[in-house]
Amino acid sequence: MKRSPPIRLLAPFCVLFLAGCSLLASSDRHPITIYAPQARASADPAWPQVDWQLAVAKPAASRLVDSPRINVRPTPGELEVYRGATWSQPATDMLEDALLRGFEDSGRIGAVARIATGIRSDYKLSIDLRRFESDYAGNERPSATLELSAKLIHSLDQRVVASRTFLVAEPAAGTDLGSVTAAFETALGRTTTELIGWTLASGQADWQANAGKR
Repeated sequence: MKRSPPIRLLAPFCVLFLAGCSLLASSDRHPITIYAPQARASADPAWPQVDWQLAVAKPAASRLVDSPRINVRPTPGELEVYRGATWSQPATDMLEDALLRGFEDSGRIGAVARIATGIRSDYKLSIDLRRFESDYAGNERPSATLELSAKLIHSLDQRVVASRTFLVAEPAAGTDLGSVTAAFETALGRTTTELIGWTLASGQADWQANAGKR
């Protein structure tokens, strides 16, 4: 199957150009397809019911990772972007929205909100998004690959309750962009499901262990 044509990223300054002016300039010659994954976390019956409140910090990421362009890694030392395609929003926004929706839909937590809302939270979830890319990894078909580092922090004393690195690689059914973006949707759903379950379990364990100190 023919691969969707990539654009090679040569240097950091090229990323800024690709993310800004080149998208507008190329729109006159080539149509741009916008992809909007609708990830859904799958609630696990084993997740605890918690009484504490959670604030989700805006995920951090490098400009290369957080670009609206769809990154592809054809070989380990090379990063490119798919031509004629873009995400509907940056990767950190997609992750943040999926997490908040997943926590709310789970029914396991009383209150969860973006940290910018000023919610009086008991815990804060901090995330560093390291990878959000289509990675061939030596295979004929790529995998939608997400990697992030998460820290659950006690809001009152800024104590790190738990930390963990998450890595999900979801194989695409083909090399075409439709298959690749469908794999991203599944990978994002898997990642948020794992992250939500870990956050609830870690926070509840700390909450119960320190019940006598509140």
